Amino acid sequence: MKIYTKTGDGGNTGLQGDFRIAKSHPRIMAYGTVDEANATIGVVLTNTLDDDITEILSQIQNDLFVLGSDLSNQNLNDLKNRISIKNVETLEEAIDKFESELPPITNFILPGGNIAAAQIHQVRTIVRRAETLVVKLSDKDEINSNCIKYLNRLSDLMFVMGRLINKRNNVEDIIWKP
Repeated sequence: MKIYTKTGDGGNTGLQGDFRIAKSHPRIMAYGTVDEANATIGVVLTNTLDDDITEILSQIQNDLFVLGSDLSNQNLNDLKNRISIKNVETLEEAIDKFESELPPITNFILPGGNIAAAQIHQVRTIVRRAETLVVKLSDKDEINSNCIKYLNRLSDLMFVMGRLINKRNNVEDIIWKP
């Protein structure tokens, strides 16, 4: 099978269920940005990371693949490959676990520090954009609401994880100085 099909040469693309829509459609923009976040996590995973961070990032990559599939399937009665509340709860558990290692936040924190932490903050910003695009899509089309919840928690987890990576590498939070 060839990687190119030429079916998108006219500016449209296929969705699950043999639907075709414009490549500029909010649905395509949303799951394309989810894919960008996933690819950026792949970059983060090229770093030497603690096992617990590698494990959760690998799980998130799989979840984001499911989330993209979820967004590409307009038939909400088709329950396969959907983000569930359990996926959201898994992120909440990771946030709670990682946050327990960190000092409380007393100031705004800037992204940066260790290279992996800086990359995680980049993922966070991409996830925020993906969340915004999924919310915009939900204004136009009905979607699985767990997708928005998942992306919201994921950006929180990326913030906590950025701080944690820095702390574990003896890099202090970079405090915003107005």
